[in-house]
Amino acid sequence: MTDAALPLNLDAPDPVEADADSAAPRGPRGIQSVEVGGQLLIALAHVGRPMALKDLAREAGMVPAKAHPYLVSFGKLGLVVQDAGSGHYGLGPLALQLGLISLQQFDPVRLASAELPALAQQVGHTVAIAVWGNRGPTVVRLEEGPTAVHVNMRHGTVVSLDGTASGLLFAAHRPAAEVAQVLRAESGHAPDAGFAATLAQVRAQGWAARVDGSMPGVSALATPVFDGFGAMVLALVAIGPSAALPVDAASPLLAPLRDAAQAISRRIGWRG
Repeated sequence: MTDAALPLNLDAPDPVEADADSAAPRGPRGIQSVEVGGQLLIALAHVGRPMALKDLAREAGMVPAKAHPYLVSFGKLGLVVQDAGSGHYGLGPLALQLGLISLQQFDPVRLASAELPALAQQVGHTVAIAVWGNRGPTVVRLEEGPTAVHVNMRHGTVVSLDGTASGLLFAAHRPAAEVAQVLRAESGHAPDAGFAATLAQVRAQGWAARVDGSMPGVSALATPVFDGFGAMVLALVAIGPSAALPVDAASPLLAPLRDAAQAISRRIGWRG
């Protein structure tokens, strides 16, 4: 039989293309137009203020004529609103409702608790979650690491404001009057200039540490978790023997603690 007599299957895939397709990972199929239009919402959330059509389109990587129909549809849904005076587009009431519902669903303590076992293994020390309670910094979760440290601490323990890393971190970010009240109850003294300078340093560097603070031979390093309003909601703390837990800016524990804190912060709305 000659080549001309062979039947042709025009629908058969090219062997090279077929191999490439089979090798390429296939994810869930989505709607491309939704993903394209969603860039406008991402741009509004990223910039954080109402924008003119041309500026919004540029931020989303498209021309105004392409962006406008998406904005009309988003406006009908309440995802965006257009100011009658300026013509600028901003996030609408439905976007606000979705944001508030999302914040209710993401409990920062629950999210942080899920990260503790892996974080303890990564830093090689006991890690804890502290929140601000009615008597000051309070430990609500504790995960022992490979290097056990015996401290008189359990869930619900209220720790020192001045003598612990988590205490300093909260003192640096809570209202001054509230901090002064807790400090007086704890030590009988009002905050002085030295304490204020320490808190200023904590705010500037974004973490806190205490060596031999509340307990001799035990040190701690803490990083803050912030919510979508920029308020500190909890501290992630690494605790260990002072001889084995470095607490300066070059500490290898600082990066994993900070990365975990920032990841949790972003999930509850922090924009950083």
